[in-house]
Amino acid sequence: MTTLEDAIRLVNEAGTDEELFGSADPHRGYLRLAALLHPDRAEPDAKAAATDAFVMLTNRWRARGTVAFGRYRVGAVAHTGDLANLHTVGRGLFLKQPRRPANNDLMEREATALRRIAEVGDPRYLPYVPRLVDTFRHRDPRNGQERRVNVLGSVPHLLSVAEVIRIRPDGLDPRDAAWIWRRLLVALGLAHRAGVVHGAVLPEHILIETTDHGVVLVDWCYSVVDGLDHVPATVPAYADWYPPEIHNRQPPGPGTDIAMAARSMIALMGGYAPAALVAFADGCSLPSVRSRPDDAWALLAELDDLLERLYGARKFRPLNL
Repeated sequence: MTTLEDAIRLVNEAGTDEELFGSADPHRGYLRLAALLHPDRAEPDAKAAATDAFVMLTNRWRARGTVAFGRYRVGAVAHTGDLANLHTVGRGLFLKQPRRPANNDLMEREATALRRIAEVGDPRYLPYVPRLVDTFRHRDPRNGQERRVNVLGSVPHLLSVAEVIRIRPDGLDPRDAAWIWRRLLVALGLAHRAGVVHGAVLPEHILIETTDHGVVLVDWCYSVVDGLDHVPATVPAYADWYPPEIHNRQPPGPGTDIAMAARSMIALMGGYAPAALVAFADGCSLPSVRSRPDDAWALLAELDDLLERLYGARKFRPLNL
């Protein structure tokens, strides 16, 4: 390719970045095309076409490696979840798309649950769950597959309880786990009063902010609203963490989430969990959902009483991992 006409034709017809910039040395390919297309070097009768192609070229180069999802442009995958990939699209904003179109219904569940919580939940506690910024269907131009996409807002740079367990395999000091458990019950209390059961309160879905002691409960794709359905799927790696009603495809209740939260917190504390907190968790995990506590706010008060008996008045403890 040595002529301006060839360069304009390539920019207008190239369907992929590899076709446009080449695969061996894309930067060199871009510079070669930019030199050919620069408007200052074009003859007067070709200046308009060269300018249009030059602008298109530079925009393609700046967006190289990104994919358009509606009005959002995303690059590499920032996080891989159970069934979806998350891309950063701004500070504290994440675009979430299912890897398989068959999971579009789970993405719709998440949007429905977060919309309900935002509409009727207590505004003071909304930061304990992601914020639904946008939801739409996106058709992949490469294969025509359509996916439900959710754009979520949350605090950036969070750490999952699963990651903490990997960092501290022997367990976390119960005085540190205490604030995570307390805030997790706040997130559940917020959701349950809005008529939403999370359905998958697992270590991977409990995110914490270690400096300011924040907790965000994520991945509402398995949620049930108003008890009208069963939890639609489980995370295979945690198959034995689910209470019986989920495996039996029965409607879950607040006690479903409370039991899974208790299991996650005992796993977090590991060998450091005192007998009193283990017994408290056992009371949250009885086989029948009807026998378990079903009010996260009342349970939080009971937990506070127990923690005060064990460790005295609450005080801030920096969590250094």
